[in-house]
Parts: sequence; structure tokens; C-alpha cells
Amino acid sequence: MANVDGSRPEFRVGIGYDSHRFGPGDGVLLAGVRIPAAHSLVGHSDADAVAHAVTDAILGAAALGDIGALFPDTDAANTNRNSIEMLGIAAERVRDGGWTVANVDVTVVCEAPNIAQHRDPMRTMLAAAIGVPADAVWVKGKTNERMGWIGRGEGIAVIAVASVTRG
Repeated sequence: MANVDGSRPEFRVGIGYDSHRFGPGDGVLLAGVRIPAAHSLVGHSDADAVAHAVTDAILGAAALGDIGALFPDTDAANTNRNSIEMLGIAAERVRDGGWTVANVDVTVVCEAPNIAQHRDPMRTMLAAAIGVPADAVWVKGKTNERMGWIGRGEGIAVIAVASVTRG
């Protein structure tokens, strides 16, 4: 599809991945939503693997870095930092680079918790942080069929895909 001036808009796709192990606690934080659980995720920031994967996906799509470069774990300011806030900063960087996030698709791989039960608030939180409508964000959960470290309940992995447009 061409723009009014006949030029073609640019379209890019980025992929983000993150994983965190479980540790002691009483809930996991995913996409800014606290989900009751028999454990928590362990990480330098608040360990929100969904927000981390989405941050990398949008930054990667716009070729504007990654979460580790923007929020290094060697910086004490990032200790226990709110990952939804970091996602918002990354989204602003993407916009400042002339890009618009078109959509985000997230897959959370875990045996528990059940992601579908928390999907709508997760979509709402991600959409608000990125600055897109909630219907431009999808979140789904998949198990690892009890295989490997995820199947043994040792942690969670997240894969996110984002598309961005310019022009």
C-alpha cells in the first residue's frame, strides 16, 4: 500500500525473548500483572519476563538496541526496576526514532500459572505502556509438555514478536 505521496511505508518485525527462573515468593509478575503463585520470578529488575521480551521485540524491530543496552544490570538504578516503566521508555525511543508500533504478539511458555485467566489485564497493561490499543496486543500461554527446565517447573520463557511501521 502506498502513501498519499506515492512512497511506500516501511514495515519491520522484531523478535524478543526472555526467561527467568522461579525462586521463593508468592506470585509472579507478568506484563505488569501480579499473578498469585507458589513462587516468584528471579531477576535484577522486577523479573517481568513478558515486559522484557516485548521491550526487546519493539527495540529490535526499529533497530534501536536492546533491553540490556538501554537498562544494563550493571547500573544500580535498574535494581528492582519496574519493567512496564522500562517498556514505556523503550516505546518512546521507538516513537522518537520515527516508528509506530503496529502490533505485539506474546507467547508465555510455562506449566503454571495459567496465562489465559490473566490475558485481558496483561494486554491492557502492555498496550498502555506501548501506546497502542489493546486489540493490537495478544498474549497466549503454552506449556512445554512437561519437557526440559520449563516442564519441570523451574521457570518461564517468553517469546514476543512486534511489528513497526514508518512513513
